[in-house]
Amino acid sequence: MARFTLPRDLYHGKGSIDELKNFKGKKAIVVVGGGSMKRFGFLDRVVNNLKEAGMEVALFENVEPDPSVETVMRGAQAMTEFQPDWIVAMGGGSPIDAAKAMWAFYEYPEITFEDLIVPFNFPVLRQKAHFCAIPSTSGTATEVTAFAVITDYAKGIKYPMADFNITPDVAIVDPDLAEKMPQKLTAHTGMDAMTHAIEAYVSTLNCNYTDGLALHAIKMIHDDLKQSYDGDMDARDRMHDAQCLAGMAFSNALLGIVHSMAHKTGAAYSGGHIVHGCANAMYLPRIIQFNAKDATAAKRYEAIAKQMGLTADSTEGYVDALVAEIKKMNASLNIPDSIKDYEGGIIDEKEFMDKLSKVAELAISDACTGSNPRIPTQEEMEGLLKACYYGEDVNF
Repeated sequence: MARFTLPRDLYHGKGSIDELKNFKGKKAIVVVGGGSMKRFGFLDRVVNNLKEAGMEVALFENVEPDPSVETVMRGAQAMTEFQPDWIVAMGGGSPIDAAKAMWAFYEYPEITFEDLIVPFNFPVLRQKAHFCAIPSTSGTATEVTAFAVITDYAKGIKYPMADFNITPDVAIVDPDLAEKMPQKLTAHTGMDAMTHAIEAYVSTLNCNYTDGLALHAIKMIHDDLKQSYDGDMDARDRMHDAQCLAGMAFSNALLGIVHSMAHKTGAAYSGGHIVHGCANAMYLPRIIQFNAKDATAAKRYEAIAKQMGLTADSTEGYVDALVAEIKKMNASLNIPDSIKDYEGGIIDEKEFMDKLSKVAELAISDACTGSNPRIPTQEEMEGLLKACYYGEDVNF
C-alpha cells in the first residue's frame, strides 16, 4: 500500500491570494521572512484579507533564510501566547518551513526537536490550528509537501523533517508574488524544482500518481525556466505552477541523494552557505551519472530526456544527453559547474577535504537517501562529493 497526500484545497492563478477573505476563524498568525513581502505590499494585502474575514491578526516576521532551531522555538512561543486557529505562512521556502515546525511545537509544547527530525514521527496536528501556505518563490513547493528543512547552526547540519501531518491544509499559488523574484533566485529555485521532479520520477517510491506530475513539471520547467530567468512574466507565471506540480510529485514519491548531499553540504563550511537550489543544480548531473548504473533508473532518465525533446540512439545515449542538457541549463542560468567555483571559491578546498568523511556519513544517513535508486557506500559518497567539488564526471 502507498499513500498520496496533498492539501485539501489549492487556489491558483492571479489574485488567488484574495481567497483569504473567505477563511473561517477567529485568530490568524502570519509568518513571513525578511521584508520583500512587506515592500511589495503583499503582507498588507494578506493581513487586510484576513481582517476582512473577521479575524484578529498577529505577525511573526524576519524568518531568516535557512531557518534555525532558535527561530522555530521563538515562533512557537509567539503562537502559544496568541493562540491562533490559523497559521498563514508566506514567502519563500524558509518562512513556510519554519512555520510548519512552529506549528508542531505550538500544538505539542512538550515535544523535542529530536523527536521531530525522525522521519514520519510527528504527532497528530490540527488540534489547535490549520495551516495555509502562500509561496513567493518558484522552487521549494513546500506549500504542497510533507517536508520542511530546519538548520542547527551549532552543529552545522540541515535537518529535513518529513511527515504527512505537515502538509498544509490550504495552498495559495498566486503568480503575482513570484513576479518579484530577482534573477538569481529565479535560477536557483527553478533548478531546485527541476531536481524535485527528476528525483521524484526516478525514486524507488514512484507510482502512477506521481509519474504524470513529475514528467509534466519537467517539460514545463525545461520549456519555461530560461525565459522566466530572462524576465518573461508569462513564463514566470507558468514556472510557479510547474514547481508546485513537482512538489506534488516529490512529496509523495520522495527524493534522492542530490537532496541528501545538498542538505549536508549547505551549512557545513565556514566560508559560507551553499544555497540549496544552486547545490541541487551543481550536483544533479553527477548523480544522474551515478544512478544510471542502475538499469531501471537509466530507463527512467531516458524517458525524462525524451520528455525534454532530446534524441539519442540508446539508453546510455539518452542519459548522456540528459546530463549535457542539465549542464547547459545551468550555464544559461549562470550557475557554476562545481563547488570549487561557487561564489568565486568561498568553499575552501582544505576544509572541504577535512570534512569530507563526516559530510559523506551524514549525507548517507539523510532521510532522502532511502528512496534513491542506488544507495552509495561511504567510499562512493565521498567520491560523489569530490566529483561535485571539482566538477568531474562520475564513472562508478
